[in-house]
Amino acid sequence: MAGWAGAELSVLNPLRTLWLALAAAFLLALLLQLAPAGLLPSCALFQDLIRYGKTKLSGPRRPAVCRAFDIPKRYFSHFYVVSVLWNGFLLWFLSQSLFLGAPFPKWLRALLRTLGATQFPALEMEPKASQMIVGELTLSAFLVLVFLWVHSLRRLFECFYISVFSNSVIHIVQYCFGLVYYVLVGLTVLSQVPMDDKNVYVLGKNLLLPARWFHVLGTMMYLWSSAHQYECHVILSNLRRNKKGVIVHCQHKIPFGDWFEYVSSANYLAELMIYISMAVTFGFHNLTWWLVVTYVFFSQALSAFFNHKFYKSTFVSYPKHRKAFLPFLF
Repeated sequence: MAGWAGAELSVLNPLRTLWLALAAAFLLALLLQLAPAGLLPSCALFQDLIRYGKTKLSGPRRPAVCRAFDIPKRYFSHFYVVSVLWNGFLLWFLSQSLFLGAPFPKWLRALLRTLGATQFPALEMEPKASQMIVGELTLSAFLVLVFLWVHSLRRLFECFYISVFSNSVIHIVQYCFGLVYYVLVGLTVLSQVPMDDKNVYVLGKNLLLPARWFHVLGTMMYLWSSAHQYECHVILSNLRRNKKGVIVHCQHKIPFGDWFEYVSSANYLAELMIYISMAVTFGFHNLTWWLVVTYVFFSQALSAFFNHKFYKSTFVSYPKHRKAFLPFLF
């Protein structure tokens, strides 16, 4: 089993290559923003593709050709509609396989193999110790897929009943990327389930038998991070509501409370912590998911950098001790 795990970690499969490329692209974009002004790309399209919402207002002047591809930022909710449906679909297939022994559909098995799914031949022939480890990996993937689906469901609820969107916009490329992202991330989780040609490890009625301390810790971190993100979105929403909860304006104001006391983009920090909690649930050693976390880190850091810059340039009284994304650091 140890040999198989080491070999599995050493393979740069299509999924890992994709997440690594995305992480590298956002890291490069972030480094370019931190570089002296003279080194920044002058391409208006580049700046338009890495900014969204209010941060487009603080960026360079946008030519008409860029504005022609604007989509309302409130269409963010479509990302979560897709995620709830698609990842709920994947969760149904995984549940059927884990608890009832039903094989994945042929098209899904073929897709997962193409993406580099975890292969573990002849599961029924493995020793008891290896079966236990496979059970841990399977339970981890199941829990993370549940976390992802619940996260999307909560965010969809927030889009409809909590958030107050202004008339800010996103680029159509950013919109399409967001739709594809939630399809891809669900497939990434499912690809971590150990399987042979068509079957996965069957948990049956022994759901908690493979449970380990990192499953408990990851679940606690997920709930903690999700609660903070929800609170942050409520704080942002209340900036545009009166005491009776009625929306009175769509202007930007300085948020206070919860993690906003430390960083400008507390909701982005909570998003990162949610993905880290999933990495913990995978047992810390899942390279594929750490590449996902790395992508989330750099993409959220880039957005947080622009948010911080917007707040500082808009509000003279903006708290000087606040950082953009990481408390006391960045």
